[in-house]
Amino acid sequence: MKRVQLSAAYMPLVDAAPLIVAEEMGFAAAEGLSLDLIPAPSWSSVRDMLAFGRVDAAHLLSSIPVAMALGLGGVATALSAVSVLSMNGEVVGVGKRLEDRLRASGYGFDFHDARAASKALGSVLDGKLTIGVPFPFSMHVELLRYWFNATGLSENAIEIRTVPPPLMADALTSGEIDAFCVGEPWGSTAVEAGVGALLLPGTAIWSFAPEKVLATRTDWADTEPHLLGRLMRAVWKSGRWLAQPESHTTASEILSRTRYLDLPSEVIDRALSGRLTISHKGEQRVVNRFVEFHHGAANFPWRSQAKWIASRIAARSGLDPLAAMETAADVFRTDLYRQALQSTGAEMPGASEKLEGAVKDPTAVASASGRLILLPDGFFDGQIFDPLKK
Repeated sequence: MKRVQLSAAYMPLVDAAPLIVAEEMGFAAAEGLSLDLIPAPSWSSVRDMLAFGRVDAAHLLSSIPVAMALGLGGVATALSAVSVLSMNGEVVGVGKRLEDRLRASGYGFDFHDARAASKALGSVLDGKLTIGVPFPFSMHVELLRYWFNATGLSENAIEIRTVPPPLMADALTSGEIDAFCVGEPWGSTAVEAGVGALLLPGTAIWSFAPEKVLATRTDWADTEPHLLGRLMRAVWKSGRWLAQPESHTTASEILSRTRYLDLPSEVIDRALSGRLTISHKGEQRVVNRFVEFHHGAANFPWRSQAKWIASRIAARSGLDPLAAMETAADVFRTDLYRQALQSTGAEMPGASEKLEGAVKDPTAVASASGRLILLPDGFFDGQIFDPLKK
């Protein structure tokens, strides 16, 4: 079969693995595709390459297509999130000055208690806290603001600043930021450089947050359904392979290559295995499902997830929250996902929305095969988001 070349933009992050592995391990070739993977220096570059037709698809922050649908960000092209590439995979970290203050206060960097981390952080602040994030519309921002609001850490004491992920350690070193929330491996590189320590994994705030999506232009998705389906199946099979522990060593080696992340495979493996080194002292913490590529319907683009994102953006942007949620629901394309993945044996939930934060333990839910188990998706404060609540 002659392969069709599709282009896809990505940021050099561990959670770009489904696209990279799809090409490197032959999942794309099995679908008759060749992926031209194009790295980008920033998330605005990824967005613009996709929106203006430079690429066919992209590894994209889950909040970007929602924000664009709400008329925010300055780019009006309609984008569709056709599947979720990864759940979680981000870390909150602090610079050396804050790390020293936290240790002097007796904080033990337990790496799982979001309330304790907030209390400890608040107790050592002596002015405004500047936190680096990869993009203004990102799960990083939503998790941070959710965490701050729920723990009483005043937003008046917080300044959020955009820093491209690969530059986060440099921003700490220069004093541009005091702390960060970023996808791996760029938190670990700050640890390796001796300029920061990891405070929390994203899972400690929301245990099953949609971090990155596979995005396309909506008009391309509508006019190229067969090509899109082949891409979605290749990426889904790649995510299934990545979710197997025995794949981690090979995946780390692939991602470490110069043309991708250009970092030691050992540093990359930390995110895949969930065994993170949190400080220059060599302290390690284990996080179950630090990043999830497949299990628990991780790839299903729940409309309720899009609504949660929209509700958060609307609240701080002065938009009508109900209208924003309804608009956002159409961005996460459950219809295209069901159509493209029906031949793979992928577990399809019977519903397209759910109560976000309500799954406390692995739970069987209605599905086509009757074998779908949803994984815990709780928020650290026990709140539940009802996408149908008016």
